Amino acid sequence: MTGSLDLDAVYRDLHAHPELSLQETRTAGIAAEYLGSWGYEVTTEVGGTGVVGVLRNGDGPTALLRADMDALPVEEQTGLPYASTVRAVDHLGHDVPVMHACGHDVHVTCLLGAARTLASDPSSWRGTLLLVFQPAEELGQGAQAMVDDGMYDRFGTPDVVLGQHVAPLPAGVIGLRAGPSFAGSDALQVIMYGRGAHGSRPEVSVDPVVMAAATVMRLQTVVSREVAAADTAVLTVGALRAGTKENIIPDDAELLISIRTFEPHVLATVRSAVERIVNGEASAAGAPKAPQIIQTMSFPAVVNDPDGVARTRSAFEDEFGAHQLLDPGPVTGSEDVGILASAAGAPCVFWLLGGADPAAFAGATDIAAMHRVLHGLPSNHSPLFAPVIEPTLRIGEAALTRAARTWLPTDS
Repeated sequence: MTGSLDLDAVYRDLHAHPELSLQETRTAGIAAEYLGSWGYEVTTEVGGTGVVGVLRNGDGPTALLRADMDALPVEEQTGLPYASTVRAVDHLGHDVPVMHACGHDVHVTCLLGAARTLASDPSSWRGTLLLVFQPAEELGQGAQAMVDDGMYDRFGTPDVVLGQHVAPLPAGVIGLRAGPSFAGSDALQVIMYGRGAHGSRPEVSVDPVVMAAATVMRLQTVVSREVAAADTAVLTVGALRAGTKENIIPDDAELLISIRTFEPHVLATVRSAVERIVNGEASAAGAPKAPQIIQTMSFPAVVNDPDGVARTRSAFEDEFGAHQLLDPGPVTGSEDVGILASAAGAPCVFWLLGGADPAAFAGATDIAAMHRVLHGLPSNHSPLFAPVIEPTLRIGEAALTRAARTWLPTDS
């Protein structure tokens, strides 16, 4: 590998070789080697598999630019020539397919592009670049792990945290919003206990499959009946695991639950309802012991700094044209990038990068029409999620580069 960079080739390679959270060693190695070839001070294994690149260019502020690296346990169905066929063992010990179904390969590629551009043109900015290639965003652990590993003590505290997330908006469009922008995320593992038996004799069992199924259905009422219409919450049961054979009633069942909220009081309402329903259904079924409810992930909403958004939006309008920017509204997807900003006491500016084929949006002249198109496109975490390479990579590189130069001006 040399200092030259073919964004298209790097992206295809990363997409074909995805790595699960905290297993991103190959991806980290690629990022570290490129950064080193361009003159960055590079440190690996920060917070596990994280990479930090520092480039100092005179006196001035410090801007942190962040990309997450991890992929998801999803079996790719895009049919692309560079589609992933990778399998791995996840953090729960399961053998799973692996895919970049959330676009983190786009994020890494775009940040590498910006790193190269900024290093090759030091006259266009002044200060310090702190480039962070973060692991384990999908587990909500990576940002905190890097902070806990002394990242700011070791490399300096940033004056701003910048980043982006690819989404099925039209490629070339940037979605930027001030205030609460991405929901906080909480994940629960629920284990419900029954009493196993032969499938032909359910009367001597306490069936955890029925118990879990009833719980799933009752949980669907939490948002519709316990959260005020003016508030926002999402509750999803993403997995229900029980049993090994059709004629064996198992001893237990497992539910994996995702909760998305923007406000602490809404989260408290949802958590309380989940606990009440899980315990209530277990009691109603005659469970031999109380269920376990284990919190496996929790990180707060991303709140974009209003002044920082205004400053960055003005730069983006100059770079791309005001018609290419929109306010996407609150996004119920979640991100742990806000932890990097809050730990530094710095403003956060985090935006959506359009990655869908613009042709799909032909005739969509307003945001409502655009949302109707979005409902028919593969979303992040779909096995069909496949951002178009161009202009997504070009715009993503340009957005990070322009944002960095805006926060590291030569006249500061």
